[in-house]
Amino acid sequence: MEKLKCSKFLDNAKPYFAMISLQFGYAGMNIITKVSLNRGMSHYVLVVYRHAFATAVIAPFAIIFERKKQPRITFPVFMQIFILALLGPVIDQNFYYAGLKFTSPTFSCAMSNMLPAMTFIMAVIFRMEKVDLKRVKCQAKVIGTVVTVAGAMLMTLYKGPLVEMVWSKYVHPRKSYVTDTTGTSDKHWFLGSILLIIATLAWASLFVLQTKALETYRNHQLSLTSLVCFVGTLQAMAVTFAMEHKTGVWKIGWDMNLLAAAYAGIVTSSISYYVQGLVIKKRGPVFATAFSPLMMIVVAIMGSFILAEKIYLGGVIGAILIVIGLYSVLWGKHKEKQEEEMMMMEELPETVKGNSVQENGNLIEDAEVNKLSAVVISMPIPEPPLKPNQMSKE
Repeated sequence: MEKLKCSKFLDNAKPYFAMISLQFGYAGMNIITKVSLNRGMSHYVLVVYRHAFATAVIAPFAIIFERKKQPRITFPVFMQIFILALLGPVIDQNFYYAGLKFTSPTFSCAMSNMLPAMTFIMAVIFRMEKVDLKRVKCQAKVIGTVVTVAGAMLMTLYKGPLVEMVWSKYVHPRKSYVTDTTGTSDKHWFLGSILLIIATLAWASLFVLQTKALETYRNHQLSLTSLVCFVGTLQAMAVTFAMEHKTGVWKIGWDMNLLAAAYAGIVTSSISYYVQGLVIKKRGPVFATAFSPLMMIVVAIMGSFILAEKIYLGGVIGAILIVIGLYSVLWGKHKEKQEEEMMMMEELPETVKGNSVQENGNLIEDAEVNKLSAVVISMPIPEPPLKPNQMSKE
């Protein structure tokens, strides 16, 4: 019995451990990338190398595990992949890295928390979400979106006094790692904020349009990711040739630039896509998105230790507003999902609704048991095989 309880606990804890680990992975990417950009690496080249590494890592797994019954690549399917690659690897990553270069890792992570609100706005525009202001869950989503946008605007337009961390007085990072060649003035900070907002908008568009592509690649997620990364690599190369005219920018050695490209490609574009897909399948997108503020906290602590990053009052207040707005949107989505599950339960046959589990004196409805029962009930009962004497009579 104890072994069964322990196994059940570990099974339920896996999604939590997976998402927490991913946030540390994303936090490391922000810190390493910031160091690489500050030391002069072109963010256009970084995007190319990042997705080249991602393609090299994902493609073999797609070939091994998903080589059977590959969807046919028609012109509409190719256009979907082309647009997804343009939104993700090209627009999102280039604008995000440019914004990160002009601001800070903590600020960039805080702005990324606008993603659920922006996705909700775009889903409403494309009529993928219905808004009924008379219902509490819809009010929560709308209010959360407004608060999130207000927090982002506060972080963009107001810096405020410097907030001293307790440990920042004793941190003396190496100068070569923290020297910012861009000179992040207020003008650059504002420009970086705008670039980060555009990057988040492209990311939200990617999520909205990805639903259509997943209808074709429902059982071939690794293949879809490989194709998007490969096409994105080619597009990013074209953009880099247009923006960078010096051949020296492509030079990369055994240094921080190689580490930034490999780490971002392998950890945040390969492993994270796969792990996050598994978590979304098991617990849903609301659960997966809810961990994003943790990344901001981890980056703020790591940034103040490693980069001696300065944190301002406007950023702290704006980040708090963004987190409050984020969880308001997620709460509304969670309630909406609960209502959908209740409606599905009401549509099941009466005999199936009776299946329940009595535990600790409380009546707990087991949705998975009910769904399985419905499938079993709907299956035709096979007739028993004929006996030899019956076969001879016929």
